[in-house]
Amino acid sequence: MTGAPGLSLLVHRPGEPPVHRCAGVAHIETGTPIGPDTAFNVGSVAKQITAHLAVLADRDALLGLSRAAADVLPQLKVPGVTITDLITHHAGVRDAESLLSLAGFRDLDHYTAADLLALAYRQDQRAVPAGRFLYSNTGYLLLARILETAHGTDLRTIADDRLFAPLGMTGTVFKDDPRRVIPGAASSYRPAAGAGWEHTEQPVALPGPGSLWSTAGDLDRWLGHLHHQWLTCGTSLPGTQVPYRASDHPPDVYGPGLYADHQGATAAVFHFGHEHGFSAATYLNRAGLRVVTLSNHAGTGAEHIAAAIVSQLRRDPAADLGAVLARLATASSTPTALPAAEPDNGGGDQPHTMIGVFACDQVPGSLRLSRSNGELYLWRRGTRDRLTRTEPTLYTSDSYVLTVPTADDPIDRFVLDLARAPGLLYRMRPH
Repeated sequence: MTGAPGLSLLVHRPGEPPVHRCAGVAHIETGTPIGPDTAFNVGSVAKQITAHLAVLADRDALLGLSRAAADVLPQLKVPGVTITDLITHHAGVRDAESLLSLAGFRDLDHYTAADLLALAYRQDQRAVPAGRFLYSNTGYLLLARILETAHGTDLRTIADDRLFAPLGMTGTVFKDDPRRVIPGAASSYRPAAGAGWEHTEQPVALPGPGSLWSTAGDLDRWLGHLHHQWLTCGTSLPGTQVPYRASDHPPDVYGPGLYADHQGATAAVFHFGHEHGFSAATYLNRAGLRVVTLSNHAGTGAEHIAAAIVSQLRRDPAADLGAVLARLATASSTPTALPAAEPDNGGGDQPHTMIGVFACDQVPGSLRLSRSNGELYLWRRGTRDRLTRTEPTLYTSDSYVLTVPTADDPIDRFVLDLARAPGLLYRMRPH
């Protein structure tokens, strides 16, 4: 994998030293190889750290996990949301980054945690019924803000003082400013159109739900700490101060920033993350097996490699780890290239008949609908999506579903459902 982005893989069987294999380069520009101390952006793997900090704050009587989130953040208007609800994605808070996409934000547009929190504070009702799972990075942004309020300092300092320094995780840090330099950090890449590579990082830092940089060795230390606590508490799953609830991947459940497989012979907890072209996965079972996989190639999913490692060790628990990791690194040496961008599907030179401008009180900005050559189009700040009619009142795009009241014009309102931001009612603005 010389000259191409790659992987950092670590497996730690109980009672044995960890086995670590690296492949590829951390920086294509310099040819710097990925090594044991290379730090990766681990994306949503951060959620287990943020949730653990909330559990520690509860233990130290700084927070009550059953406390209403609005008691700490009075700007939050969604009713009946507890801190535990935020941790387990049962708060019904829409994911604000999805809402930004409706306002026409593009990949390289700069926005901050404060911008996303402002969107969260616009929401005044649950997007899904109480008790329903809705994965939301915004819920963890709110959780980070609650921790900062309780401690009187920023999340980066809280995590370092309460967890990273005591565990010797010297290569781990929450990045709270996109300009901050992370020592030993890799860059992330994807194949460019035609030939070569291009960077995938974006000027965004959102500590809490993500923006955590770490090494394979540091994550192994964290999983070791989590396993020790798991055995000490004597429960079927770790961290049961936060109850595990139904998730978006049944039969797996979700608890303190962790998915859990609790139905097999050996219970296990895991999470994976994707952020700015990086991907990461962590896995821990009750017997103490730890797996960490990190990638800086947007076409290589770390979660798939972790699943392959776990599957191999289930079939052959005594497998030669060095050989297993070397084989997986070699098999991933030519990762799948990302698909090229789709051409503009805006109807070519065909004229568009404007239906109207629509707004939603939960989201800034506006959307437009038009028709061209018998097709319906949705417009948002310089882009337009051709919608596919799948039912008389239902239209779909790659990332959302649009529902109109009746099969016939005129359209004066519609409901937009995104995977992490459902139930957005748009009404036509008066002329």
